[in-house]
Amino acid sequence: MQVQGRFGFKGVAFDLDGLMFNTEELYFLTARETAAEFGCEFTREIMRSIMGRRGVESIETLRRMTGLGDSVEEFVAEVRTKFQSRLDDFCRPSPGLLELLDRLDSLGVPRGVATSSSRSHAERLLKRHALIDRFMFILSAEDVRQGKPDPEIYLTASWRLNAEPRAIVVLEDSPAGIAAAKAAGAFAVAAPHEHSPAEGLAAADLIVRSLADDQLIQLFG
Repeated sequence: MQVQGRFGFKGVAFDLDGLMFNTEELYFLTARETAAEFGCEFTREIMRSIMGRRGVESIETLRRMTGLGDSVEEFVAEVRTKFQSRLDDFCRPSPGLLELLDRLDSLGVPRGVATSSSRSHAERLLKRHALIDRFMFILSAEDVRQGKPDPEIYLTASWRLNAEPRAIVVLEDSPAGIAAAKAAGAFAVAAPHEHSPAEGLAAADLIVRSLADDQLIQLFG
């Protein structure tokens, strides 16, 4: 879809994990290591199947695809513990994020975070990198009844941004997130990466190379 010169968007909703920070890479490495300890394999296919979804909605997928059965809760708890212990040292803002936020600041475009992760996780990342004050709000797993790909979180984000869904841009990196944005009626932008390749994000209105992509900047003037 040709978007050069497109104007009129009134707000932006940012996903968090994998989009703003390289947390998906840390999760994959940690889950693969832990799966080996449990005698099973954590593959890229499994990773792609749970990306963008709340933890509560990933349990059955993990149970089925890893074959862990009743041990899946123990596995998830172990991965979470290791992940949290490594988060501060491992994770960095994605290329282009700071420049994009500066551009939105200069244009006066409001924005919020809409993540399938917990509020405590989102606040930890944003505070550590001095970014929490650059967003109007955080919507987290605790704030919705239905997780992505249900549109609830992006419908709520549009209300918080005081704009119709069609007037907001959603920035995402997962198929579940893109599906949620499209179902809400928002303009969905996908930023692929190693754990979420472009072919799985074809439903997006725009696919960019990164948050530094000139096409993304052009959406906002």
